[in-house]
Amino acid sequence: MEAMKRIWNNRRAKDTTIQVIFIVIVLAAIAFIVNNVIVGMNRLGMSLDFSFLSRTASFDISGDKLISYSATDSYARAILVGILNTLRVAFIGIILATILGTIIGIARLSKNWLARTIAKVYVEIFRNTPLLVQMIIWYSAVFLTLPLIESEVNIGQAFFFSNRGVAIPWVDDATTATWIWGAVLLIGFIVGILIYRFKLKQQMALGQNKRPYLWFISAILIAGIASFLITMQGPFQLSIPAINENGRSYVGGFILSPSFGAILIALVMYTAAFIAEIVRAGILGVNKGQREAAYSLGLKESTALRLVIFPQAYRIIIPPMTNQYLNLTKNSSLGVAVGYPEIVTIGNITLSQSGRAVQMIIVMIACYLLFSILTSIFMNLFNKFTQLKER
Repeated sequence: MEAMKRIWNNRRAKDTTIQVIFIVIVLAAIAFIVNNVIVGMNRLGMSLDFSFLSRTASFDISGDKLISYSATDSYARAILVGILNTLRVAFIGIILATILGTIIGIARLSKNWLARTIAKVYVEIFRNTPLLVQMIIWYSAVFLTLPLIESEVNIGQAFFFSNRGVAIPWVDDATTATWIWGAVLLIGFIVGILIYRFKLKQQMALGQNKRPYLWFISAILIAGIASFLITMQGPFQLSIPAINENGRSYVGGFILSPSFGAILIALVMYTAAFIAEIVRAGILGVNKGQREAAYSLGLKESTALRLVIFPQAYRIIIPPMTNQYLNLTKNSSLGVAVGYPEIVTIGNITLSQSGRAVQMIIVMIACYLLFSILTSIFMNLFNKFTQLKER
């Protein structure tokens, strides 16, 4: 009894004891649940193994596939198709949502009444409308209402629009000039950076606008023109889309299927509304004296935003932005509503055919956990890189 009193009166010992007890309770609860699952599966004559992943899937995946797949492939390859499709929509969605959300967030603080009002209406509409509703609207009311493929709308026999999707020209295989283009453009990029820094120093020293960005862009353009004059061809072959022989789908180019287009646009528009508010809050979080100091130096509003305000604001923006990236990745699971073959869609089909419910749930949880951990690690490293270095 005396020993218990001494432990309880010692704050450090008390905290450690409480934490150990909590961990033991959590581990016991996990062990109880796992044991129940194993016992229940044994009663059904099933085991908790993943050997079924090597069996033939026997189902086809229509639409978007980043790797080749047929019904004779294994469940594991089908799941890989779903994982790659999830990563595809998440990666593209994060980039586009960040760009759109940043623009909308800056527009929310614009002195222009029209830009400010449009940005506010956008945020209120898309932030307060359920994502699933938006996704179904884009799929049913936009993509599926396009003309049939037999009477598709096309521009110059290169851009096609129909209810089978949108097909546009896209780069294909590399050419013999690819390495030359890459080397010359790399040189142009390095020269552009050096000129940019030199012009920026001149601008700071003389107080005159030397347009360093214009010099940087010019260096890249000159390198591109030089690459073409040297090789007399582009760095990649251009793939032009066309309707295939059966007249029911497209071949070549980049094909934006209705399901992929609906989920991508919905995710971007929805997430951008939240990112816009994060950007707005980050900008407002910068000390007002910083703006006044920038304006007193004669900097234009756009220049002050780029060089003074935003470099300080994104230290506030990055942590909550990470949450939006994680939400976008997890929200991609709603693609099952529009038939997009992401990990949940493929997982549900595999679950229903193989009967391995527990295993497939574990696989899906592990996939999203891995996506979230990798995103968090990258954003935490980026956040650490952007933090102010104290002496």
